[in-house]
Amino acid sequence: MAQRQRFLNYPEPLKGPDVPYENERGSNPAISGVFLMIAANLMEWFRLLRELIWNNTGFGSLRKIIPYIEEYEPWFEPQIVPLPEEVDKEPLQNEPAEEDTKPDAAVFYPEAKYYSVEDYRKLYLSGAITPLDVAEALLPLIRRDIQNASEHSIAFFQVRTERVLASARESTLRYKEGRSLGPLDGVPTAVKDEYDMEGYSTTLGSPNVYADSSTNKTTSWCVQQIEAAGALILGKLSMHEFGLDTTGNNPHYGTPRNPHNSNYYTGGSSSGTAYAVAAGLIPIGLGSDGGGSIRIPSSLCGIYGLKPTHGRLSFRPGPNHCVTCACLGPIAADMSSLAALFSVISTPHSSSPFPPLPSPLKIQLPTPDDAKVLGIPQAWISQATPAIQTLVNTLIRTLVSKHGYTTVPVTIPFLQEGQIAHAMTVLTDAATLLPEYKNLTYANRILLALGRTTPATDYMLAQKLRRLLMQHLAWLWEQHPGMIIVTPTTACEGWEIRGGTGELRYGLNDGDRTMQSMEFVWLGNFCGLPSLSCPVGFVQGKGGEVPVGVMATGEWCSERELMGFGGVVEGVVNRVGRGRRPGGWVDVVGRARGLRVSRGE
Repeated sequence: MAQRQRFLNYPEPLKGPDVPYENERGSNPAISGVFLMIAANLMEWFRLLRELIWNNTGFGSLRKIIPYIEEYEPWFEPQIVPLPEEVDKEPLQNEPAEEDTKPDAAVFYPEAKYYSVEDYRKLYLSGAITPLDVAEALLPLIRRDIQNASEHSIAFFQVRTERVLASARESTLRYKEGRSLGPLDGVPTAVKDEYDMEGYSTTLGSPNVYADSSTNKTTSWCVQQIEAAGALILGKLSMHEFGLDTTGNNPHYGTPRNPHNSNYYTGGSSSGTAYAVAAGLIPIGLGSDGGGSIRIPSSLCGIYGLKPTHGRLSFRPGPNHCVTCACLGPIAADMSSLAALFSVISTPHSSSPFPPLPSPLKIQLPTPDDAKVLGIPQAWISQATPAIQTLVNTLIRTLVSKHGYTTVPVTIPFLQEGQIAHAMTVLTDAATLLPEYKNLTYANRILLALGRTTPATDYMLAQKLRRLLMQHLAWLWEQHPGMIIVTPTTACEGWEIRGGTGELRYGLNDGDRTMQSMEFVWLGNFCGLPSLSCPVGFVQGKGGEVPVGVMATGEWCSERELMGFGGVVEGVVNRVGRGRRPGGWVDVVGRARGLRVSRGE
């Protein structure tokens, strides 16, 4: 067994109290349309109503566990840093062999698969298509500023056509002259409207303009890295306003529908990124995750999403507006593409305490010497619907019977209270950032009203509980080194659009459904853990099937191990036919080839 990784700021391993899992939250009605508008104004006018909803949501429940947490010191930012020995590991893979670049080696997936980063690279190296072909094939689909804009354009908040074409021409020339910049060169991608990018506006999905496209000279560190790698950045992607809920509903700029089933949301808040990847427009994209905002839409759209260790990816030169819980991260159509993107964006900023990861970073499946231990919190998993439980439990049995994994039962105390503590923390943080809110969506005005209602004492209780949870998790990994905790990604089977045009026009507030969607994901954010969502299958929904995700959560800084596990899951799911692209999938390569044919090339 390999020596345990050493860390800076690692929690003291300490078992938490043995308390039964309980889930006895109050229920609040779902509100949309005109009723949502009325409710938002009433909550802002009447403090008594805010306090009633605050208590009914369960935010006061932390007071009941004061005897368990009163002696714990609060923990505000869950950043655990690996000491530099991590960089001594060997790279996982090298560049493709020369023979792989021949034209007949270009990979064309069968109907169930997506094009990957590696596919695009092989096609470019072979000369079958060029990045310029791809840009010209995609731009008519993603631009909003043309007549008869396509359904796909709603996922793209902003596209700068000349910038895209210029980047594509430069990449095409590099391939022609044999000086490609590497695996991401010319690969189409896009970034969530939470990242800054020179020449683009930044609004965070809101009507507020925090950086104007005509004057913005700032580019976020992660975007700088993919630009330097030659990626073909198509523009900025839609998101749920300020990332404060998990539907992707955005009355300001439009709401992308789930590519697998248009009766459902994509999930959020990285809604545009998930849509663009799931629809086949891009194989990789950048999202962010303060409460499942990468993993929930990845799960609901049948793709892969990684929430890294807290602080692993830099927000610089801008601030992290939710430094207590939020991270940046990748979304991808397949695990190898996810690893290729993460390898580039995980390059540490000069201000980062994190050492660099091995590069290139690609999938390395577990070896016989690796820990192959799955932690199963069965009482927690039982909060998911029966259909989701069946898919996840079937996968676990397959991993044990055919892939050499073992399972251990695990319990985590105060899971209900922990989810409440996370929600309270995020909403209170947001309320301090948004003192002016009258122009925001009605749904977010309700959430911000709740954030302004939280007393400082309850906020402190939440941070005390965070330390208890982190110390208990450290104890679990002391007992079971290398363990991966396996749960569903969400407890609910998609998120149906039930309110029609009124819901899409005015927004939606459905606290019960939000908590269901975040049932499992919050732990990674609140405790700073890396967490990966992978497709595990489909369940029947209204008007067709909807995807379901399984989530793997690892010890701090275990992204490499999580991606290896994701590679195993990907193989299992694809072999049994549970991973597939949507019916409206866009064959970008086919469109690019068609352009070449039409030009007589």
